[in-house]
Amino acid sequence: MGITIPIPEPLASSLESWRASFGDPMAAVVPPHITLITTTPASDWDATVEHVRDVAREQKPFLVRLRSTGSFRPVSPVVFLKLVDGFEECVDLHSKLQAGPLERELDFPFHPHVTVAHDVSEAGMDAAVEELDEFEASFEVRSMGLYEHVPSGLWKLREELHFGQVADGSETTTS
Repeated sequence: MGITIPIPEPLASSLESWRASFGDPMAAVVPPHITLITTTPASDWDATVEHVRDVAREQKPFLVRLRSTGSFRPVSPVVFLKLVDGFEECVDLHSKLQAGPLERELDFPFHPHVTVAHDVSEAGMDAAVEELDEFEASFEVRSMGLYEHVPSGLWKLREELHFGQVADGSETTTS
């Protein structure tokens, strides 16, 4: 299972084009997103889904502002867009999600970002850093996607969870 924040259109298409221009083979397969929970086995799918729904129900929408680039090089061949607003909200959301049935030790500290180049040549990564250095965009985050890792190796969206709503789409009430 995996959980991501989708990047809305038309920004998503622009980022997909940038990613393809840097030579990233996954540009057309992996839509632009912010990963909240990466590949995590779910031993009890129903309990895990209910946990994720509970977190979404309590979450309020928030603003993400992307600006400039960063990189995980030399540890990992990734260039990304930095979250200058929404970073803490993503960290908090990740922390809430990674409790209960999704709790596990991570290989690296969680760092929310939007990948723009992954497993490309050094020249491709350098181009991503240079060409997107002045990049800036923002959007409101109102939902997250719950994905299942299917046998083909791809991810299948199982449910889009809207913040502050119960599973039937009605809004939660707070007192």
